[in-house]
Parts: sequence; structure tokens; C-alpha cells
Amino acid sequence: MNTYNDYLKEIEERKLQGLHPKPIDGAELLSEIIEQIKDENNVNRADSLRFFIYNTIPGTTSAATVKAKFLKTIILGEAVVAEITPAFAFELLSHMKGGPSMEVLLDLALGADVAIASEAGKVLKTQVYLYDADMARLKAAFDKGNQVATEVIKSYAQAEFFTKLPEVPEEVKVVTFVAGVGDISTDLLSPGNQAHSRSDRELHGKCMITPQAQDEIKALQAQHPDKSVMLIAERGTMGVGSSRMSGVNNVALWTGKQASPYVPFVNFAPIVGGTNGISPIFLTTVDVTGGIGIDLKNWVKKLDENGKPVLNESGDPILEEVYSVATGTVLTINSKTKKLYNGDQELIDIAKAFTPQKMEFIKAGGSYAIVFGKKLQTFAANLLGIDIPLVYAPSKEISIDGQGLTAVEKIFNRNAVGTISKKVLHAGSDVRVTVNIVGSQDTTGLMTAQELESMAATVISPIVDGAYQSGCHTASVWDKKAQANIPKLMKFMNDFGLITGRDPKGQYHAMTDVIHKVLNDITIDDWAIIIGGDSHTRMSKGVAFGADSGTVALALATGEASMPIPESVKVTFKGTMKSYMDFRDVVHATQAQMLKKFAGENVFQGRVIEVHLGTLTADQAFTFTDWSAEMKAKAAICISEDATLIESLEIAKSRIQIMIDKGMDNHNKVLQGLIDKANARIEEIKTGTKPALTPDATAKYYAEVEIDLDQIVEPMIADPDVNNADVSKRYTHDTIRPLSFYGGTKKVDLGFIGSCMVHKGDMKILAQMLKNVEAQQGKVAFKSPLVVAPPTYNIVDELKAEGDWEVLQKYSGFEFDDNAPKAAARTKYENMLYLERPGCNLCMGNQEKAEKGDTVMATSTRLFQGRVVEDSEGKKGESLLSSTPVVVLSTVLGRTPTIEEYIAAVDGINLTKFAPSNKQMVL
Repeated sequence: MNTYNDYLKEIEERKLQGLHPKPIDGAELLSEIIEQIKDENNVNRADSLRFFIYNTIPGTTSAATVKAKFLKTIILGEAVVAEITPAFAFELLSHMKGGPSMEVLLDLALGADVAIASEAGKVLKTQVYLYDADMARLKAAFDKGNQVATEVIKSYAQAEFFTKLPEVPEEVKVVTFVAGVGDISTDLLSPGNQAHSRSDRELHGKCMITPQAQDEIKALQAQHPDKSVMLIAERGTMGVGSSRMSGVNNVALWTGKQASPYVPFVNFAPIVGGTNGISPIFLTTVDVTGGIGIDLKNWVKKLDENGKPVLNESGDPILEEVYSVATGTVLTINSKTKKLYNGDQELIDIAKAFTPQKMEFIKAGGSYAIVFGKKLQTFAANLLGIDIPLVYAPSKEISIDGQGLTAVEKIFNRNAVGTISKKVLHAGSDVRVTVNIVGSQDTTGLMTAQELESMAATVISPIVDGAYQSGCHTASVWDKKAQANIPKLMKFMNDFGLITGRDPKGQYHAMTDVIHKVLNDITIDDWAIIIGGDSHTRMSKGVAFGADSGTVALALATGEASMPIPESVKVTFKGTMKSYMDFRDVVHATQAQMLKKFAGENVFQGRVIEVHLGTLTADQAFTFTDWSAEMKAKAAICISEDATLIESLEIAKSRIQIMIDKGMDNHNKVLQGLIDKANARIEEIKTGTKPALTPDATAKYYAEVEIDLDQIVEPMIADPDVNNADVSKRYTHDTIRPLSFYGGTKKVDLGFIGSCMVHKGDMKILAQMLKNVEAQQGKVAFKSPLVVAPPTYNIVDELKAEGDWEVLQKYSGFEFDDNAPKAAARTKYENMLYLERPGCNLCMGNQEKAEKGDTVMATSTRLFQGRVVEDSEGKKGESLLSSTPVVVLSTVLGRTPTIEEYIAAVDGINLTKFAPSNKQMVL
């Protein structure tokens, strides 16, 4: 009885937090509960029944296995529970979404009892989460002439699991709730500092926006019980920043519908809107949950008599409100006319929210059911020897005669599966593609594991070349939360087939390498497609898409992803980079020059940036592709010269070999396979049989931008502009300012060098600058703290071998020790250099943070409110983003440097150089 009593104690503890009993996923507890159900005189029987029926997690959890087996005994008459009839037992099985429940249903459907088999067959016809072993059992029974198997197969071929679902309502009434003015980051919906609770959905839901906002949502629901609450980003984009399934889960928890009466705190069908639409990653996650995402366009640029935007004194376009979406506004979404209405007044066309494919997601309650359903229908039709019935909307296929292909169009055509026509496809086409590399990170990984369990997946798809589970987002503090979550996650993912940063058996040193850097290294093909559980999955080889934990799970389980081929924006360069500038300044200037050219319109948003860097290796080019997430791009592709790509692949091979030497390869020899594939790709390039990926000369782009390096004459800083009178302009990445703007007087309280935006060269720049400062001033004295977190252990090893780490040690007051990692987050900083454990550190904001109200100068990508630094009572925290040399000098001086001080400090230092390619970068 210990397990059950422990559960009762936990229930009482959760009551104090205003929480319900935690859903059950363990076999031991549920087994004890079942024994109490069998004992009709047990004092805990009523509660046990409730826990069994309504509070057990489905899928492949050990609890689900126990539940499915017990339901089987009830159906077979081996156990009698008055409250659970055989018919009710079948209903409960139908809500368990595969795995052990599927095994039980197949046992019953293919069993000797005709009546039971018939009932089991009826339930099977509603299920879609079947895997190879399940389909193999059906096929074997079908081949033997089993009647129930034949009926099920015929039903699957007609996709009755989809066609018999209720149609999407023609009208959906909504009441608006403005969650914020300006861009709404997923950090507002699912704060990084609450990452430890994401797998506890009810608990995590308590952190969405604010308790006051939650009360307002509940009040709206009470006033409008017949309507759904639509969460809105007024004058901004909804869901920018990190890729968080937890953010959409929280929105669904507060505003959506319960997915199953027997599964608590799993909701679906959230409705969200944004003046400037929905962030691409967030929109994908909305699709996963069968929700609706609307581009409201309720504010537009004011135009003069010549049709040009009218600018304010700051040079920004003046916006005018077209219609109001103020909190409490009642609107009607019409899925048939695909329009948004206020009463009888038509407001805007919302056809993009109701494409045929999105309508299917909404009908099915999410995109997973469609992905698995199509696969199941194909299997059944092939088994019957018939053409696949046209049940699902045909994929949109756009092919334009005479038009060449962009780089992303080439990659999608190479990896496409299940296309109808044999023509090459252009942007806008709906495509299923195979995925080569998959990444899972540690603060979303527990949710990815839950998603894999819920879709009954037990092993990684054999068509995935390689997959990695990181420990970087929880690297800075090995506290009780991390100790409880991370080993469990690593074991699950290791068993599933991923390469893991931590070995569950303890046979290699636990590493906390930043996931994006690892994925950048294990991507060994410029034609690859990569899916990763973070918005900064932006590799500089191939094309990578940051994704929510659910899409990552789907890619791991099936080796596929589905999406339209994105449009592209071509970025090229001219001019000469100043010797005292760093490549990070080129990245910031790209955004600034683009916004200036297009009068404030961000043409990168939702598109692929095809950046023609040519001469930068993958390590250095990643600085650009990584930043593309902050440009609100869907992805980025780096076009490289042949020799540069070969150099990048050789670096990747050496890094993968280091992982092998450390003992990280698994029984399938995944890492060795990647080296073999890299060697084959290098040979293709060298022999000219398949040169480095380039677009066609006749490719068409949404826009083209040429960046003038001659215009970049001083360091560029991305500023959160926390005091901008226009709230919608705060905490965006679009305010790019030159160093001189600050006049050498802005106080800097803390500096941060680390996370995914830096590479080995940045660490060497840091060491060189410290030596420069000592030579010029006689000593290095920090007037502000400087926190340094190298991206990977191999970079630390290389710096040690080359003598640079010794320089950093000389000036540091703290150096990480993996044998005694920090058990608590630092809250105060001294004016010294901190050499932190490799990982995300301050950039993630879930463990370490700057002191409240600080002004931070960082190489990070995150300037959102409360992420790196929270507000104090008297001052807003601000995270300014800049290059490594600017960060170093700012901490030495305790303020922003002047341009003269900056130039003197970088004298003779080999900064990250870049020169445009002089070679033809198209076919």
C-alpha cells in the first residue's frame, strides 16, 4: 500500500497549490489501484475507480499497459467490475491511442469469440495510431481470410476513421482576449524559468501570462459560455521566440476543449490571432492541436497620396486601426466563407487559416491523426490491391514551367514522398518529406517523450540518419529538478534510439553541449532536412526547422514531416568588411538594411532566408542561420562554395569522431554511419558528380536583398528598446543600433558570452582581447561581471590544447567543475570572469539569470522581457545583443565603449572575417 499512500500524500500537497491529483503513468501505482477496485469492500475503491477511469495517462506508459490488460480481462469476463461493463471497457480502450491498447484490441479482434471480435473490430476501425507490428498482425490475419481483419482493412482503405468524424462547424463564435500589445513571445505563454513543470500540464498551466490574465479569461468564459476565447497579439505577431508545445498546450488548457473525458489536462482546438499573424513554428504547433491561427491584419500602414507609407519622427511607418479586437469583442469565424465577421460586417479574408489541409487537422483534432491516417490508408489500399480512395484533400502541387528552383525547393523535391505528379514542385506546394536529422532538447524533451508515448511509438524510425538528445538547457544548475527530470529523459531517449548527452549507464562523461552546435556538426549533407525541438534549429548545412515537441516526436517516430514548401528571400553581399568589425555585426546589419529597404516590412517573416555566404565554414555561418529565428524567418539556408563545404564536412567528421571516441555511439552505429555519409558527400563534391547545393539562375524569390558591407562602419547592437513609447516596438529584434548611439555612457551591469550564437573563434577572441587589455592597461580589472559559457566540451578541449583556456583561467574568478556542479542558481555576481559549464546558461533563463533590473550586454539571441533578466521595482531589465568584443569591452569598462575605445581594444585581433564569394553561386 506504500505507493498508493504516497500518491494520497502527493494529492494533499497538490491541493495546497490548487491542483488536482497528478495523472498516473506508473504501473506499480495503477496495479495497486486495480487491486483496490477488485476488493469491493476496500475503503479506497471509489477513489481508485475514478483514478483508473479518468486519471491514467494513455499511450505507451507502463500504466497504460496495466490499464489495457485489466480492461481486456473485463471484456473476456475474467474480471467483473460493476462500474465498468465490457462495452465501457471498449470505450476506454478507444481513448488510449495505441500501444498496449492496440495490442489488446488486436488480441480481441483476432480471437476466437466472434461477438467480442466483432466489437473489437468496430473500435479498431476508429483507431489510427498503428505501427509496423500492428499492421503486420492485421496483414497476417487478412492473408488467412480472417473476417474481422478484412472488414477493418477495408474500413482503413476508405479512411472511415476520418470520414465518420463530425464536420468542422460552419460558424465558430469567439470572444477576444488581448494577451499583449506587440509581439507575444512563447516565453509569456510558457516561461523558461518554469520549464521543469512542462510535463505536469495542470501545474505548468498556472504560469501562463499572469494569474490576473487567467482570471480575465475565466470571466470571459463565464460571460460567453457558448463562445471560445481567442488569444490575440495586438499590433504584433503571436508566438515568436522559442518553439514551445507547452505554450500552445497552455493556451489550449485555458481556452480550448478537452480532448478526451478520460484524459485530464490534455486540451485541443485553441484559437489564436495576431495583427501580424502567427509565428511559423507556433502555427505548426497550433496545427498539431487542431487549432485555428488567424492573421488579423487589423492595423495597416497609413499611406500618403502617392501610396507610400507615412513615417513618424522615428522613421517607422504609422499604423491605422482597420477594426477593433479589444478584449471582449465578439467575432464570428466562418469556415465555409473563410471570412471573419463582427456581426454581419465582414472584417477580413482568413482563407490561409482554412486551407483544405488545415480543415482536415481541425476535423481530426490535430495533424498527427492525419499523418498516421494517410499512412494507414495507404497500407490498407496496397494490401487490398486497389487505388487509394481520394478521401483527403489532394496535396497542393505547384509546378511552373520554365521556372528554376530555389535551394529550399531543391531540397524539398529531393526529399518529397507521396507526391501525385512527377513534376518539380515550387513554393506553396504541400509536401511530405523525409527527415534526416532530429534533435530533442532537455526542457522540451520530457514533453517529446510524452508525445511519443501518447502516439504509441517505441523506437526511432529507421529512415532517420541520426538524432540527438541534449542536456544544454539545464546545464548551468544541477538542482533537484534537473536531477529528477534529466536522467529519466536521457534513459527514455537512449532506449528509443537517440544519441544522448548523458549516458544512462554512466559509461561516458555527461555532456551539456548546446544542441544546435551538435546538430550543426552531425548534419553531414547540404541536402538534408533537420527538425529540432527549439527555434534555433537553424543549421548552416541543409535546411533546418525549429519545431514543437510534438512535431519532433512525429519526426522521430515516422521519419517524416509535412509542410508547404516555403517561399525564399535571397540575401547576397557586396563591398568590403572593415577589419575591426565582427561577423555578428554583418548579421545585425542584414536585418537593419532589409527593414530599411522595405520600409519596415519584414520580408523574412515566415520565409526561408537563402543567404549566399559562400566562404564561411558551417561553424561561423551558423551565427547567421541561428539569428534567422529572431528575424522571424521560417528557416535559413547557407549557400557555400565547394571547398568551404568540404572544409565544413571535415570539421563535422572530426567532431563526430570525438563523440565516438567518448563512447557515445549506440548499437546501431549511428555516429559511424554519419561519418560514412559525410565521406560519400565529400567524394561527390570533389569529383563534381554532385557539387555543393546552389539555386537555379532562373529561380524566383519573394524578395532579394543585397547587403552593403561598406555601410557597416561600427558595431551593431540589437536593443530591446524597453522605454519606447509605442509598447508594440519593445522587445522586438528589429531595433538595430550602432555603437555610437550610446555615446560611450550607457551603464552595463553584466556581460554574457555563450549559448549557440558563439563558436570557437569567439572564445579565442575573448582570450586575445583580455591579453590586449592587459597590455594596454597593465592589468585586467572587470567593472562588471562577465559570464562565459562555451557551447561545447570539444571547444573547451581545443582551447586547452591551443593555450587559450589557460588565458581565460588566468583572469577568471570561477571555473566550472563537472565533478561538483552548482546545485543552486547564482543570484548575485561579482565583478570578475565566470567560466561556466558548456550550455545555454543565461540565454535560456530557466536557471541562471542576471540580477533584476540589470542592463546586460550579451552574445545571446534573447532580448525578450524577463528572459535573461527580469525587471526590478525601479528599473526595467534589458538584454542588449552584440558581438563578443563589444561584450568583453563593456564589462571591462562597466559601460558601452566609444568607437575609438573599441577599435583600440580589437587592434591586431583576428575577428570573424567575411568576404563575399567571387564565384557564381547559382546553376
